Amino acid sequence: MKSYGNLPELERFQAYRPSTAALRLARNRQVELPDTLTQKERIVSWLCCLISAGIMLETLPFKFTGAAESVYIFSRMGTEPWMRWTQGIWELLAVVCLLTPRLRWAGGILATGAMAAAVLSHLTWLGSSVLGDHGLLFGMAVTSFTCAFTVLVVHRHSIPFITPLSYW
Repeated sequence: MKSYGNLPELERFQAYRPSTAALRLARNRQVELPDTLTQKERIVSWLCCLISAGIMLETLPFKFTGAAESVYIFSRMGTEPWMRWTQGIWELLAVVCLLTPRLRWAGGILATGAMAAAVLSHLTWLGSSVLGDHGLLFGMAVTSFTCAFTVLVVHRHSIPFITPLSYW
């Protein structure tokens, strides 16, 4: 068998067993992750966050005040009023997370989910044009979904407990 001079023999191998004090110190240590986004990625992230959050903020008053168009949409799906309120709260949380730098990943997840639900409801129950809007709401949902998904992809490495895939 070939001998490698700089490696210890396997028979003398001992696993690292940290003491309780060392574990306590490691648990309490605060680690700041470096900002790994390039200038271009930061600009794209900010633009997409602002566009997606702006679209969702624009539609929130209609959901919370019970505007005729919102009541029609959710009545058509058979979920009025509880889903209208749920969707409004969900979108409000997504907006807050999108505009908070440390929570952009969560905002991307929430906004992508909310807008995917909106796009699917247009494709299944509502159609692309709702009450003669010529597809404006559908276009806004698709735009917001695209921007939110872009934010999610850009900030995918910030998601806690997720190991980034090497092929992304």
